[in-house]
Order: sequence, then structure tokens, then C-alpha cells
Amino acid sequence: MPQIWFTLCGSIWYMSAVSRPVRVVIAKPGLDGHDRGAKVIARALRDAGCEVIYTGLHQTPAAIAATAVQEDADVIGISILSGAHLTLFPELMAELAAAGASDIVVFGGGIVPAADIPILKSAGVAEIFTPGTTSQSVVDWVNEHVALNR
Repeated sequence: MPQIWFTLCGSIWYMSAVSRPVRVVIAKPGLDGHDRGAKVIARALRDAGCEVIYTGLHQTPAAIAATAVQEDADVIGISILSGAHLTLFPELMAELAAAGASDIVVFGGGIVPAADIPILKSAGVAEIFTPGTTSQSVVDWVNEHVALNR
């Protein structure tokens, strides 16, 4: 099988000819209607070479998990500003487990109090990005924790 060096999400990495770009599902769960941040991150990841599937507003955890499984996603990014993070993230993690897709990495961004971050991480969420995080920081994190570890 031919071997090549490839640039993905800003880093050079080794891959075989059958590999593909990192697939990222970006979603807005619940009733939160503010999606600018999600769109900024989606574009930054796309511009860095990732394949991005944006699900749009008002998604349920079940729908997000089903999309990620159907799209063979490597990672799910959740944008949440509604304050429902302690409900929606655990529900998403449970849906992924039920679908046999616990290997999909989940990260989130938005308004999440610092005291809630350890709770979400103990539920299986890999990272939470709070206001002020640069889009490049998210791209770098995906590159470090997803692209090179799959």
C-alpha cells in the first residue's frame, strides 16, 4: 500500500492512501438559538483541512449521536449557551454509548461555569472551551487529540 505524508488540521502526519480527513460533527443542542460560535469553529476546522458536518440548531442528543455514527465522525463539537450543559452532554454521551460509538471524541464550547467542567469531563467529555478561546486553539486541540490519535 502506498504511503504518503499529508497535512491535516495544520500538522504534517503520516497516512496510508486509504485514510481520510478528520470528520467533525458540529452541533447546537437544545433550544439555544445562537449559532455564530459554532459556525466560526466549523469554518476554522474546515479551513484547517477537516471534513465538517454542521447539524444546525435545536438538535437532540439522540439526533447528534445518530448523525455522528452515520457520518463516521471522529469527533463531535457541541456549542452550548443555554445553561443546559449538565443535562445535554451526559445525554449525548449515553446516546453514543448506546450506539456503540463511545470512541467518538466529544468536546464543547460556550457558557460553561468552571465548576461544571470537571463534572462534564468525568462524564466523558474530552474538553470544554470557554469564552475567549481562539478558533486556532480549537483547531490545535483537534489536531493533537483527534487527528494524530486515530
